[in-house]
Amino acid sequence: MVVEGEGMSIMKRSTAVRIFLTPVLLFLMLATLAAAQAPSGPIPPKPGVQVQQPPPDKPTVRLKVDIVNAPVVVTNSKDELVLDLTQKDFRVFDSGVEQKIEDLDVGGAPLSVAIVVERSSRIEALLPAIRRTGILFTQTVLGPEGDATVIGYDDEVMKLIGFTSDHDAIEKTFGNLQKGGSGVRLYDALEQAVVALRDRPAERRRVIITVAEAVDSGSEEKLGQVLRQAQLANITIYSVGLSSTAAAMRGPQQQSGPPPVTPPGTFGLPPLPGSVQTPTSEQQRAGNVDLLGLALWVVEHASAVVRERPLEIAAVATGGSYQSVLRDRAIETAIDKIGGELHAQYTLSYHPVGTNPAGFHEIKITVDRPGLKVRSRPGYYLDSPEA
Repeated sequence: MVVEGEGMSIMKRSTAVRIFLTPVLLFLMLATLAAAQAPSGPIPPKPGVQVQQPPPDKPTVRLKVDIVNAPVVVTNSKDELVLDLTQKDFRVFDSGVEQKIEDLDVGGAPLSVAIVVERSSRIEALLPAIRRTGILFTQTVLGPEGDATVIGYDDEVMKLIGFTSDHDAIEKTFGNLQKGGSGVRLYDALEQAVVALRDRPAERRRVIITVAEAVDSGSEEKLGQVLRQAQLANITIYSVGLSSTAAAMRGPQQQSGPPPVTPPGTFGLPPLPGSVQTPTSEQQRAGNVDLLGLALWVVEHASAVVRERPLEIAAVATGGSYQSVLRDRAIETAIDKIGGELHAQYTLSYHPVGTNPAGFHEIKITVDRPGLKVRSRPGYYLDSPEA
């Protein structure tokens, strides 16, 4: 009886297992069949059904400004640098609110410079002149306490040398510049320069100097986005504007362009109202642009595409300067002038108070001495703080 009872118990357990496994096996069979019939690609949404959006590739970064450094260049009516001003001569306003100047420095803080150099085939004929500028950067710009990184670009952006105060290494980097492809990813190179400078110590002055054409093609970054980050990192941008036209004049002779449509000494367009039409006025006519207003617009509309005069806009937006060059010696003169200005530059520091936390913050700096011209960056842009 005991044996028979155990046999019945085993049979009951076996029946229970089969009953449990039957729906499990059925579920697995249906799941396998559904997977075999499922499409290999993504399922198109039904009309009127909202599609869930993927998370953004780059999370939005909210930044807060604790201290603002404003580089200032002051000149007289003869365009000569004024170097005898003191802190009490300056007044600084942030969004219309006067700020307390915490510190004033006159060309004393050591420099960290990101040198952005175009090496594309477009300016191949200018490369010999650019290779000779290494010693100008080390002697005229950096000085004994400065350091620099060199970033080259064409179809790609390459860090040619990291931050170093080794003058020989910097000069050798310039001497070894080689021609690259035909691309000009200027904005991506500027973005890499901003990222590199953000990591430099706060007590150093942060500067970008470009030796490049005012042309961009193929960059992933937008100029306005780069300039926002440069302003927040207290970076000033100077530009030595190369000319592909000047490079072409040094290269192989090419077929000349079409003949002018108007006889010599005449103009194809009517003069501007109230102006006298001359060859010089016609050359300057295309440059009749409010660069400051354009720079402010570009920073505010950071995702907008900028195709015209990007290096001039970058200089105005950060308080630097742009110099267009056509001759080899002009390249050297432009770098020498930048170095002279950097070592005669005032830097005002303040903690912004009494202003809105978001939006564009206009910086206005005045001096209590008549007849002087003041150049500084126009401001900085802050995103809305997180809720």
